[in-house]
Amino acid sequence: MIVPDANLLLYAYDRGSPFHDAARAWWEACLSGSETIGLVHPVIFAFVRIGMSRRVFERPMTLTEVSEHVRSWLDRSVTRVLQPQHDHTARVLDLLREAQTAGPNLVTDAQIAAFAIAHKATIHTADRDFMRFRGVECRFPLEA
Repeated sequence: MIVPDANLLLYAYDRGSPFHDAARAWWEACLSGSETIGLVHPVIFAFVRIGMSRRVFERPMTLTEVSEHVRSWLDRSVTRVLQPQHDHTARVLDLLREAQTAGPNLVTDAQIAAFAIAHKATIHTADRDFMRFRGVECRFPLEA
């Protein structure tokens, strides 16, 4: 199972990104492949929030555009939205403690990592911070 990180999804839809072509090819291959894609709410809503941000993008997406993209993912037979397991909160807090993070920067990453660990999934990302979490498998498709 693949758990995509928001950074790759944003690159895939941001034509101005130097990573756009590689990220777009990766995402289209995922969506047309046979491996399950586990979408998690922190990633979905990071895509929505950041994708509409004028602070990040010169031409941000509209709510209609980001909604259409997300709905198109959810309509695919290879995607499913992962739900937190009963120990999700404890697992996230343990990951943060083990990574010895003192600030808020890794909280969302720890949430994504906890989903990946619980569902035996591999996180696809462009963010090396996930390597700080023990037990997380990562793949960096833009480096391939």
